[in-house]
Amino acid sequence: MQIQLSDHFDYSRLLRFTLPSIAAMVFTSIYSVVDGYFVSNYAGAQALAAVNMAWPVIMILGTLGLMFGIGGSALIAAAQGRGRLKRANEYFSLITYVAIVVGLLLTVATWFLIEPIMKLLGADGGLLADCILYGRIVLVGLVLFIMQMMFQTLFITAGKPQLCFYVTLAAGVANMVLDLLLVGVLDWGLFGASVATDVGFVIGGVVPLVYFARKNSSTLRLGKTRWMPHALLKSCFNGSSELLSGVSSSVVTLLYNYQLLRLAGENGVAAFSVIMYVTFVFFSLFIGFSNGIAPVISFHFGARNKDELKNLFKRCFVIVGISGVTMFGLAELSASLLSKIFVGYDVALYEMTVYAFRIVSFCFLLSGFNIFASSLFTALNNGLISATISTSRSVVFELASVLLFPLLFGIDGIWFAIWGAEICTALMAVLFIMRKRKVYGYL
Repeated sequence: MQIQLSDHFDYSRLLRFTLPSIAAMVFTSIYSVVDGYFVSNYAGAQALAAVNMAWPVIMILGTLGLMFGIGGSALIAAAQGRGRLKRANEYFSLITYVAIVVGLLLTVATWFLIEPIMKLLGADGGLLADCILYGRIVLVGLVLFIMQMMFQTLFITAGKPQLCFYVTLAAGVANMVLDLLLVGVLDWGLFGASVATDVGFVIGGVVPLVYFARKNSSTLRLGKTRWMPHALLKSCFNGSSELLSGVSSSVVTLLYNYQLLRLAGENGVAAFSVIMYVTFVFFSLFIGFSNGIAPVISFHFGARNKDELKNLFKRCFVIVGISGVTMFGLAELSASLLSKIFVGYDVALYEMTVYAFRIVSFCFLLSGFNIFASSLFTALNNGLISATISTSRSVVFELASVLLFPLLFGIDGIWFAIWGAEICTALMAVLFIMRKRKVYGYL
């Protein structure tokens, strides 16, 4: 039986409902991970460093899809909860059309800006050329990447979480197969990796557009809409925390790269690349769960069903807590193996990566809680608190840590920086949750 947003959720139903979203986010994270594996092993450390320097720029832009998707979903699901189905479809169509236009404009602008951005971060010579090559080719698929990120949440709001998983699975498999063929077999290096990524974007972005543009069995369909600036602004504001989280995370990654180039050279950036690949996959589990359950929270918030909100709140935090401990244990146990897979060809680089990864893995104990706390307030249509939590986590606290800690601890300070950010964010999130518990009724 298909699970509906209006259902009562026990642990089993909660996990089954969010599993497609979790899997979709994991496969989305595979884009950069698979690129990184093949680039590192077939093109070397410089090419790996180039991917890690250019990819955050793409992610900053792609995160707009999360903003439109998650922010719009909160508005659409709330309208559905109140029985306003026509209005929900108007919101859906408007958000989709605006996202396409914004994506096209950003593609053109970033094409010309990618070179000065990479120079500003310290790339030169062959590293700079590799950054520009990878960045510009991947930019060709940016609009479809934005669509893919956006529809991952909107599929759930439309009552089709399984379809979201299938589309993302197809995109991820296509990317992996083409990486194997173009990079591993044909030895096309960065060019092949970027083409493989673009093909994944095409599948992940075009299929949902075609599905929703035609008559379908979901609750949403692209069609006529009208200009509703207040609704559009509310959607953007609701999703601003996810946008800011993604943007700031990428900006901080760029700052990490700058600091590592200065303190440890290209090897430092390469080691950080491996750590980011693995943490991105682990974080995607938390993000996928939070995104998957957000429309359910929005629906019951719109329906003013406080009993179910309390039930969802309690069960979500139990799942997030257990998951965090499990991921920390897995990370500690697998640090050596994962590092060897990516950089086993270089002993010094391998040892640096293992050492750093075992320090960074402690962040998993708190990161899931922080990610869900931000998503919770987005689902409750409180974009201000959600944005405050995510921005503080990804910008204020981590930026301060990555600038200050290296002054105190040298290169080790870079690996410790994420600890400071997660601890401070958790304290802030607890404060907001306790202060707003009576307003929303989740406790």
